[in-house]
Amino acid sequence: MYNTIVRYPDNEGKADAGLPRLRMNFLSKYEPHFQNEIASHIGKLLRDAFGKGPQSIYVSIHHPFIVIYLRNFVTPTEKILLEQGQISAVKHTRDLVMKSLIPKIKAYLLLLTGTELLEFYYDWELHNHSGVFVGRQLEDPKWIVESLERYEGKEEIHRELERISERVQKRPDQIFSYMINKRTLLVVRNGILIDVSAELIRLGDEKNVREALHNLEKEELQNNSRFQKILHATIEDVFVDWNFQLDRSVIVFILRPVTF
Repeated sequence: MYNTIVRYPDNEGKADAGLPRLRMNFLSKYEPHFQNEIASHIGKLLRDAFGKGPQSIYVSIHHPFIVIYLRNFVTPTEKILLEQGQISAVKHTRDLVMKSLIPKIKAYLLLLTGTELLEFYYDWELHNHSGVFVGRQLEDPKWIVESLERYEGKEEIHRELERISERVQKRPDQIFSYMINKRTLLVVRNGILIDVSAELIRLGDEKNVREALHNLEKEELQNNSRFQKILHATIEDVFVDWNFQLDRSVIVFILRPVTF
């Protein structure tokens, strides 16, 4: 199961106001409170920005990461554009909106928890009307140690991701992965860019590099049946994003475990 969920019937949910400045770590007895507050506030931000918010928001916390999964998130205008095949137009509009929302999300989480997000990633599965936000808190050596936690099929998942990364760019210098919960697998890859991609980004062509990588890696990830066999789960959604300055990528698999 997911850690928490807030549903908005007819997208009329409201966020609480006047939240206190809580100076504490996510991993405290107040974590469920944080999760509900975060889901409620994210829903309000998205409704205010897009005119319609997600039907469901799931928040999962695994220090130092926070994963926010959105379901049934598409506006009436976007739905028409998608039916007409205007995927690029929808992505472009969402990218513009996210540029203004990301600082607000970071500021809110700092206000709520007293902890700053160093990194923020997002991606959409437009055909599924879903999306994901991933934030990482302040640098903490524990997150590397905690990545040593075991889950079934971990080594095989890493090998498969190494193979995909090598087909598109190069074998990552490092791979860390975390089974956040039974339905959320988070993967971090470091050192993934080949020299030509890094140089194109330096020359100001980040947009095209990002779009090319997104198209190639998404196709590889979505069409790979090995992941489902290894994890004994149906993959409902897969998301990927990059921080080119850090030469880092984050992948999120949303799973539905297969019952026997």
